[in-house]
Amino acid sequence: MEKSRSVINNDFYDDLHDKWYTEEAHPIALLRAENQTRNPWLLTQIEKYLGKTQSVLDVGCGGGLLSNALAKAGHRVTGLDQSASSLRIATQNDATKSVTYVVGDACALPFKEGEFDAVCAMDFLEHIPYPKNALVEMSRVLKRGGLFFFHTFNRNLLSWLFVIKGVDWLIPNAPKHMHRYKLFIKPEELTAWCRDVGLHVQEQCGLSLSFFSKAVWKSILQRRVRSDVQFVLTRSLAMGYLGFAKKIA
Repeated sequence: MEKSRSVINNDFYDDLHDKWYTEEAHPIALLRAENQTRNPWLLTQIEKYLGKTQSVLDVGCGGGLLSNALAKAGHRVTGLDQSASSLRIATQNDATKSVTYVVGDACALPFKEGEFDAVCAMDFLEHIPYPKNALVEMSRVLKRGGLFFFHTFNRNLLSWLFVIKGVDWLIPNAPKHMHRYKLFIKPEELTAWCRDVGLHVQEQCGLSLSFFSKAVWKSILQRRVRSDVQFVLTRSLAMGYLGFAKKIA
């Protein structure tokens, strides 16, 4: 079991380069579509509960899809990732030229205790074998009263069918083992892990493809992710879900 948990392919991120922002025949296009809905939600929560100008750490920032949006909104942003090539693309696409991008390990963050007002881990926790170790570190660098934002995938038959098998079918050249079912996280598991490290979940909601839209059906027929594909927020946490927790202690 431990061996199978660790066999996940994160190397493909190193080969994306400009595809982070341009490719439609790759699962990264789904991430871009997610961000069109997820980023405004996250920015709204930060302004509502923390204020307009905050210090934010984006863990597993990849090509900067969230980090650069946070910077455009006026936040002081640090993006951390293990993929140096992804960070180069993130830097190139930072219109504000203000984001600090750092190559680093989420389980050994190179930051001081209580350094950030908000920490984000979006589409990240399901990509590492021991996510609770990263949660310990993210809680450490978060100020008391700060917010931890997350997005990940539930572990059940429905998420396996759509998130793993569905993506493989929709995109013929999708990287192998991009997701591993055993690394998906049930909402109650994440809530308990957060509580163990002083983070108390305040809100959760689902994030799902708008399955009955014309854009989705055209994408299925064309075997690529069209730029007009949209995700919507839902009450159901059955597949992808996002939320935030507050650091209490």
